[in-house]
Amino acid sequence: MTEIQNSKKYDLEDRTLKYSRNIISFTKVLPKTVSNTEIIKQLIRSSCSVGANYIEANESLGKKDFLMRIRICRKEAKESLYWLNLIENGEPDNEQYRFLLKETTELMKIFGSILEKFR
Repeated sequence: MTEIQNSKKYDLEDRTLKYSRNIISFTKVLPKTVSNTEIIKQLIRSSCSVGANYIEANESLGKKDFLMRIRICRKEAKESLYWLNLIENGEPDNEQYRFLLKETTELMKIFGSILEKFR
């Protein structure tokens, strides 16, 4: 890999870490209803899994392993979008909520683009 590609790899590691932190921060202020409690757990698991699997992809044992991890990243981002859409008080006028929806969608597209590049 070239130096530029290495830099981009780590930029995405940082981005997915910030994404997970932003999700955690967002969930801390949500109403603690019975349904939200379960949805928040799932949202945190799936959103944090995006970055964890991306780190694993960067340490992959080969192309096949790399692509599998990237597929998991995309899958977990899609799942995170699902949970974000179910959460109570994830209102369209909430700036943080809108940012997280946008960031989740962008991450899904990034991982999808990586997969297309290697097909």
